[in-house]
Formats: sequence, C-alpha cells, structure tokens
Amino acid sequence: MNVREISEELEQSYLSKYAALSKNTKGRLREHALCDIRTEFQRDRDRIIHSKAFRRLKHKTQVFISPEGDHYRTRLTHTLEVSQIARTIARALRLNEDLAEAIALGHDLGHTPFGHAGEEVLNKIFPGGFKHNEQSLRVVDILEGGEGLNLTFEVRDGILKHTGDEYPETLEGRIVKISDRIAYINHDIDDALRGRIIYVSDIPARLLEVLGISHKQRINNMIVDIINESYDKNEIIMSKGLKDAMSELRSFMFERVYIGSEAKIEEKKAQNIVRELYFYYVEHPNKLPADSIAKLKHTDADRLVCDYIAGMTDRYAINQFKTIFIPATWQL
Repeated sequence: MNVREISEELEQSYLSKYAALSKNTKGRLREHALCDIRTEFQRDRDRIIHSKAFRRLKHKTQVFISPEGDHYRTRLTHTLEVSQIARTIARALRLNEDLAEAIALGHDLGHTPFGHAGEEVLNKIFPGGFKHNEQSLRVVDILEGGEGLNLTFEVRDGILKHTGDEYPETLEGRIVKISDRIAYINHDIDDALRGRIIYVSDIPARLLEVLGISHKQRINNMIVDIINESYDKNEIIMSKGLKDAMSELRSFMFERVYIGSEAKIEEKKAQNIVRELYFYYVEHPNKLPADSIAKLKHTDADRLVCDYIAGMTDRYAINQFKTIFIPATWQL
C-alpha cells in the first residue's frame, strides 16, 4: 500500500459521510496515472499553486486600483484568505480540506486586471459576454500551459459555481462559495477603513452588534455560525440572523464602497485601458503573442484577445497601453 492509498483510507475512516472522497472523484478531462504520494485533490491544489495564472494574482486588483500603501488586498491575498476560511470550516465539519483548498486557490484564476472594473468592460465588449468564474474554468481547462491543468471534476465544478445562482455539487465547493463572500466583505471593509473611505461609525450599529465590532470578530462569528448550523448536515448554512446581517452589510458595501466611493473614480480610467487594448488587438491580431497567433487558424481573434487581456496583470496592461498609445517622448 502506497502513501496515497493510506491517505485515501484515512479519508474514508475519518471524514464525514457527506464529504467528497478523493478516491471517488468523477475523474479528469484526460486520464492519467495516479500519484503514489498525493491524493487526486492534493494534486489539483499543487497544480494550481505552481501555475503562472496563480502567480499573476499578486499583481491584480482586488477592489482598489493602485492604492498607496502595502497592506491593501490584492487578488492573491484575497484568494489566500478565502482558502484559510474554507479550510477552517471544512476541517471542523470533517469535510475534505484538500478539495476545499484546491477550489479556493483556483476560484479567481480567470479574473481580469483591475478587478471587477475590468470584468465589467470585457463583459460589454466581448461577444457573448465575460464572467470571471467561466474564465477561471477556461484557464484550468485550456489556457494554462497551453493544454490546461486537467483538474478533477469536483474542483472544476467548485471553481465554476463559486459565484452566481448555481451551487456546487460538493459541500466543499459550497464552503468556498460562502467563504469567498465572508472574505471579501470583511477584508474590503478593512481596506475601506484603512483608506478612510468609510469609518466604523458609518456602518449600521445593528449590524456590528450581530456580526461583531472588529474585523477578526466578524470573521470568527461568521465561521463559527456556519460550523454550528451545518455540523453533521448535508448542507452548508448560516443562521437566519447572521445571514440577514451579512446580506445587509454586503448591500452597505455596494452602496458606500463598491459603487459610490471616490476611490472608484479611477475605475473609468482602468476600463478605458482594457477597452482600448481589446479593440487594438482585435484590429491587429498579429501583435498578439506568438502562441496566440498560432491559434488564429482555429480560434476567433475576439476569443484570443479576451483570453490575453483577462490574463494580464494591472501593471502589464498599463505598460502595454503606454507602449501602444502614448508617444515615447511623452514618457520622459
């Protein structure tokens, strides 16, 4: 019996009856030999961490574009916070922590530069629309390394359905879905307070009474509530009181931070960069990277350009814009 088989037996003996067992995975898009050391979900986690798309997340906006200061979240730090929350919940519920971690680490791989501002403009100009969760699946299925990462069905399902109306098939995927919301609501409040966009006194007092005054109190209370409400059940739920308060807090953030704050003014500039780059490369597909040009024979230019821009970091998009549209003497 090898190390992987021992791990699979430990999963079988310890995890909840509602957990997704790695040995029972529905498989991959392409068959391959099993690893002697790692389970299938551990292997997926490792493939994501070692991907270029994962590394690029460190230079992609979470909410605030080009903030002054070293402590504002990026798309990578958001991903790590989602992973931590998801792993804590999965471990407490005796669900498959490896699966939850893999989904969490991969859920935003397809996000555009400049956060949701970039996603919004690509959704308007790319034929058929653009959603970052669908692009994340495209990254792991097709784009990364030229042939995708060939992940398991359960991880792919969790990545695709981490946002939107559909729910993942596994409880681990559903944990990531709610962990994503817990993470971004709370860390975006933290960043907004740091940037003096809002103050604690602006947040409705009744919500703080239910959820907690401090950042760590709110996260802890939400996690504990989910664990208590979901323990030994075939569902991932929150109590009505905390769920309603969290939903109201999310609405507050949309009104005061995501849409209505002065910090979001820069998004118009960022969207213009994405828009101009998109139409430039559609008109000049020969300016795309060599690997993209090679695909023009069997893939529409719009699709290739969308993939290229969605994969850009903020600073790469800005540099490309400068190179293409700003005369060199203006940059001196």
